[in-house]
Amino acid sequence: MKVGVIGAGTMGAGICEVFAKAGWDVAMTASSAASAQKHKDKLAAGYAKKVAKGKMAQEKADAILAKIIPGAKEDVCGDCDLIVECSKEDMGMKKQVFTELMSIVGPDCMFATNTSSLSITEIANTLDRPVIGMHFFNPAPVMKLVEVIAAEQTPQEMVDKIVAISKDLGKTPVVVKEAAGFVVNRILVPLINEGAFVLSEGLASAEDIDIAMQLGAGHPMGPLHLADLVGIDIALAVCDVLYNEFQDSKYRACPLLRKKVRAGKLGIKTGEGFFKY
Repeated sequence: MKVGVIGAGTMGAGICEVFAKAGWDVAMTASSAASAQKHKDKLAAGYAKKVAKGKMAQEKADAILAKIIPGAKEDVCGDCDLIVECSKEDMGMKKQVFTELMSIVGPDCMFATNTSSLSITEIANTLDRPVIGMHFFNPAPVMKLVEVIAAEQTPQEMVDKIVAISKDLGKTPVVVKEAAGFVVNRILVPLINEGAFVLSEGLASAEDIDIAMQLGAGHPMGPLHLADLVGIDIALAVCDVLYNEFQDSKYRACPLLRKKVRAGKLGIKTGEGFFKY
C-alpha cells in the first residue's frame, strides 16, 4: 500500500513517519521536490540524533527512511492508494490541491484531509470522488487519536476503510459527525483562546497560567505551551472557523493570537510563540 502525504510541514512529516513505521510506502510532497527532500533530510537528522543517543537502532531508522520517497506530487503520487492532504488551513488551497490530484492519481485512490476544522463537504463538492477527514494530532508519531469525519458525500464503506487503516497504524480512531472543529478542537481551541485572553488582561504570566492549569486542572500541558506546540497560526485559524460557523462570541479570537501570527511568532516551529525555544 502507498500513501501520498501532501504537505511536509510539522503535521505532514509526522504523518509520513506514522505510515512508514507501519510499513506503507510514502510519497512525501511539498511545494517542490527540493523542499520535500529538505523535509526528509530534517527527519533523517532527527533519527541520527536518536541513534547517537542509543534511543533508536540504525537499522530501524534506515528501514523507515527507505519507505519515504520525497518529490513533487505529480512525480510520486500517481500510484497511491490513499492521499492524506496536510496543506495550509485554507479552503481555496485545499480544493486546488485535490483538483490537481484528480489528474494525477488513479480512480480508486481515496482522498483524505487532515483539516483541523474546515468543512470536508465543501472541500469535496467539485471533485470526482468523496473526501473523508483523517485528522491526526501533533506530534503525529506520538498522539494516539485519529478523528475520522464523514462528509455528506462520504460512503460508509470509505469510513470503515479509514477506521481500519487508522487501527493498522496503531491509532485509536473515533468517528465524528461533520461540524466545525469536530470534537477535540471544538473543545480545546477555546481553552487556548481563553488562556490568551487571561494573559492579555494581565491576570497572570504565561508561565503561571500554564502552571495553574497543570496543577489545578490536572492538564499535562498548559494552554499556552499547547498553543506553541500546535502552532498559534493553527489555533487562530480554528478560532476563526468556529466563530464564522457558529457566530458565537465565545469563539471570538483573542487579539493577542492575531498579533503573534502577524509577528511570525507561531510557537515551537518558529522558535518563539508565548515562550521562546
